[in-house]
Formats: sequence, C-alpha cells, structure tokens
Amino acid sequence: MNVIHYQPWNTLDQMRREMDKVFASYADRDEGSSVVAADWLPAVDVREDPERFVIVADVPGVEPKDIDINMENGVLTISGKKEVESEEELKNYKRVERARGSFYRRFTLPESADAEKISAKFTNGVLEIVIPKQERVQPRKITIES
Repeated sequence: MNVIHYQPWNTLDQMRREMDKVFASYADRDEGSSVVAADWLPAVDVREDPERFVIVADVPGVEPKDIDINMENGVLTISGKKEVESEEELKNYKRVERARGSFYRRFTLPESADAEKISAKFTNGVLEIVIPKQERVQPRKITIES
C-alpha cells in the first residue's frame, strides 16, 4: 500500500475550486440563460486591449472538435466535453482529480465588440478567442434648418 502524505492545503484548495464552481455556475444563470449543468469549469482569463478583447481558456485534454463556440444576442458561449472513462476503466483508481465531462462558460460582450470578426485558435490545450472592437463612430454635428 502506498503512503499518501496529508497536506491540508490540498484539501482547502479543492474546497476553493468547488466553491468557485458553485458561484460561477450561479453567475452564469444571471445572464438570462436556462440552467445548464456542467461537470467542470475551465480556468479563463479575459483581457481588454485597445483594439480587442481576448479570452484564454485552459482546456487540457479536450480536442478542438469537442469544443463549441457560439455567439448570440451579445453573449459568447464556450462549451464542450472531455471524454469520461468508463466505470470499468476507473475501478482501479484510488484518486481522481482531473476534470472530465462537460463544461460550459458564458460571457456577455460589450457593445463595442465586433461579433462578426471573432476568431479562435487552439494550441496545446489552450483555447484563445479574439474579439475585435468595432471602429468608433465619430460624432457628427447636425445643422438645424430654420
């Protein structure tokens, strides 16, 4: 039998991740969506540059063909599935910590986002979505006829 050393920080970190899942799934419901069940939430970074927004999601072990990205009514949705081992394959495991199953994330984009020019690339388990900003419309002075 192998000896597994107890490390209390691992337990606290696992509790934090579980709480993050609860709050993230609750927050997703606030965006007008119907309730969607997800087995795990990929870690995501969102940044804004002067010309674009960039969403970077860690989805290790997921194939690009198993990821869907949709844009509807100003909401960008990333969903997918990481294949789950069968019960037979898992029977000899003593510990299972890696995420598996379906995932789902939603992001409400600002009006400045150009939904028609969104692009995505996938490299080494990292999904990068680039959302360009629309060109600013310059204000125009309206003359008043008398």
